[in-house]
Amino acid sequence: MLDIRIEKTTAPKQKPVDESKLGFGRIFTDHMFIMNYTEGKGWHDARVVPYAPVVLDPSALVFHYAQECFEGMKAYRRKDGGVQLFRPEKNAQRMLSTHDRLCIPPIPEEDFVQAVKALVEVDADWVPHSEGTSLYIRPFTIATEAVLGVKAAAEYQFIIIASPSGAYYAEGINPVRIYVEDQYTRAAPGGTGYIKCGGNYAASIIASEKAHKLGFSQVLWLDGVERKYVEEVGSMNIFFKIDGEIYTAPTCGTVLPGITRMSCIELMKEWGYQVNETRLAITDLMQAAKEGKLEEVFGTGTAAVISPVGELVYEDQSAIINGGKIGELTHKLYDTLTGIQWGTLPDEHGWIVPVCK
Repeated sequence: MLDIRIEKTTAPKQKPVDESKLGFGRIFTDHMFIMNYTEGKGWHDARVVPYAPVVLDPSALVFHYAQECFEGMKAYRRKDGGVQLFRPEKNAQRMLSTHDRLCIPPIPEEDFVQAVKALVEVDADWVPHSEGTSLYIRPFTIATEAVLGVKAAAEYQFIIIASPSGAYYAEGINPVRIYVEDQYTRAAPGGTGYIKCGGNYAASIIASEKAHKLGFSQVLWLDGVERKYVEEVGSMNIFFKIDGEIYTAPTCGTVLPGITRMSCIELMKEWGYQVNETRLAITDLMQAAKEGKLEEVFGTGTAAVISPVGELVYEDQSAIINGGKIGELTHKLYDTLTGIQWGTLPDEHGWIVPVCK
């Protein structure tokens, strides 16, 4: 168990008055969690301190060789005023996997969850109250050793910041338009596609910029070898309901194992759906759309929760899904997950971790 030192700010910020204008990731709370790692000493000096710039040496390894990673999760305000987390241990487990791939010393699952809870408890007043809002939590690890050389660092910082946020997409729960990227690739077998490191996202920006210029919200990536099989969207996993069955790419090295993805699969199986975690060719997907068998498409992720897709565009083909409207299953998943997360539906799976009453 971590011995966390708490240093509260003496100059609290003005909290947002109009929660309908929170946006995403632009406002930050009064405090942050920091813990240092030194080779031979391990993780140490866990503390919650006032939110402030991080001071690093210009030669810190993170700047030059990108040894860093992050997680994304949320704290939710219940109607009774309490605050809770959704499956934080899964974020901890995924970060352990990421640390392992990037040669970063592990942070025990219980320490990760304790650190998140400590920051949320201190900044509990920052968890917004309005429907659909939440406190987005960003844990991340950076290599801080001041040396130039491609190697695993001997020093790190594990930091957690938090941001009161509204909807991730301006469209909200309305269907988005997705562009299928067939020029650039996101991940290849043996790479880092299954972990949350910044390099994955940096490499995706060029395709996202292209999609935005064409009027699309996001990019649907194809596999990096044959550019044939659908994998995931820039910030989400993605599902397809075809002729009554569910299809999604397997998490076998190039697709992020999303916590929302995992939860949706568990729910849909409970509801009697056949969920196929298998490779799906983009040509088969577009053919299913032509034949009227592509019934629903939706993305899943912590930030957006569930994001219905109203149109897919691949090369010169356009597939309009469910008349451009949100599908029945998509809506049910959104209502169920958000109901559990905000405490308006019972937690029958043990997914909720209370932080404060």
